Amino acid sequence: MTVAPSTSFDAATASTAYRSALEVIGAVEPRVAAAISQELTDQRESLKLIASENYASPAVLLTMGNWFSDKYAEGTVGHRFYAGCQNVDTVEALAAEHARELFGAPYAYVQPHSGIDANLVAFWAVLAQRVEAPALAAAGVRHVNDLTDADWATLRRALGDQRMLGMSLDAGGHLTHGFRPNISGKMFEQSSYGTDPATGLLDYDAVRARAREFKPLILMAGYSAYPRRVNFATMREIADEVGATLVVDMAHFAGLVAGKVLTGDFDPVPHAHVVTSTSHKSLRGPRGGFVLAQPEFADAVDRGCPMVLGGPLPHVMAAKAVAFAEARRPEFAGYAQQVADNAQSLAEGLTGRGARLVTGGTDNHLVLVDVTGFGLTGRQAESALLDAGIVTNRNAIPADPNGAWYTSGIRLGTPALTSRGFGAAEFDRTAELIVDVLSGATPTATRDGGVSQAKYVLADGLAERTRAATAELLAAHPLYPGLDLA
Repeated sequence: MTVAPSTSFDAATASTAYRSALEVIGAVEPRVAAAISQELTDQRESLKLIASENYASPAVLLTMGNWFSDKYAEGTVGHRFYAGCQNVDTVEALAAEHARELFGAPYAYVQPHSGIDANLVAFWAVLAQRVEAPALAAAGVRHVNDLTDADWATLRRALGDQRMLGMSLDAGGHLTHGFRPNISGKMFEQSSYGTDPATGLLDYDAVRARAREFKPLILMAGYSAYPRRVNFATMREIADEVGATLVVDMAHFAGLVAGKVLTGDFDPVPHAHVVTSTSHKSLRGPRGGFVLAQPEFADAVDRGCPMVLGGPLPHVMAAKAVAFAEARRPEFAGYAQQVADNAQSLAEGLTGRGARLVTGGTDNHLVLVDVTGFGLTGRQAESALLDAGIVTNRNAIPADPNGAWYTSGIRLGTPALTSRGFGAAEFDRTAELIVDVLSGATPTATRDGGVSQAKYVLADGLAERTRAATAELLAAHPLYPGLDLA
């Protein structure tokens, strides 16, 4: 059985801490204190299936509200551009140490504020190592400031001519993997690989062929909506064959890596040159990012500030240290395995009731449902489920006919409800409720006689019945039990 963060704390002590904090906040701006209190109430009453969300422990949450928030600490441990950072050095070093030990990585950088920041640090580190450093060596100088204007112009052109090959957004990739409207798609000449149209699975031969043709500087792997494992050993072989640097974004599945659910060829850390991640999602930490790297990229990554980042957030780095320490405990492996097992239960519950899943199932923490079989768009499905007390997000599916806004799918994840103690039976019941709602939603007609992509109606009483059923499930698995703000 999962050891959830909501059951691994002293409720009386935490209650006193939060009541005291809210009293102090409320004395200055009572509306903020009320909103904080209401957020806990809302999360306790929501059947949360957002794949990128979770519940951090009170220890992690409390770590962010302290005097470290007042510190500027540009630079790195022992090499700051501000004085008085000895305590920041301590927590940053601890966070990096725990990250290295947790993931078996030779180097960790814990300053990024988010996943996109972590990716930007990685991208610019690769450019610095693979493009800038050789250019400086060829010019016989040690720093870009020492280049002649002509050499600098040449270097700028070289930096702007680099290529990235990443997973397409509709196949399950992330917008930071070269999506054209994103900065990653503007930094690099970009191309995408997709999935097999028949199975929805990665076709490694097709990725290899595209890499041979495109010859990218960076081969990007990882996903935000691909419900299967990725063979990172094969991706590294492809990268090596074409002289690319393999960067893996494991933001979504980092908890499964930390918990040793994904090992061997499916663990990105031994195979990638650089790995990026967030510290929340399946890791149950604070919102933030981090980078793991092989030694040859460590110095370049370490220059994330000032290369990409501004001042690091010491209070969040402290919370990362606490979260990584929690994830190194033996019970976290049990949690991670339960996340994956619960995703299987959810997938089986959905397919057994007639829902179509992209790839037919899952190997990780998420399920992608094609809702066109219910006659709905993803936007309608998302909204109908929310009306019934089930929180999901709409998501594109491969070759999505409805585009990235309305979409044809919904993405479901198991990390958050697993943290509340849900198991196979609860996720099977959740699948039943989801199918009931989707089956009971009907798109409305438009004024011109067509079918709306956004509006719908639910069968009479369906939302109320579903909300009552979700409340029953949630009551049996309370969030932060014993934590009382009254």
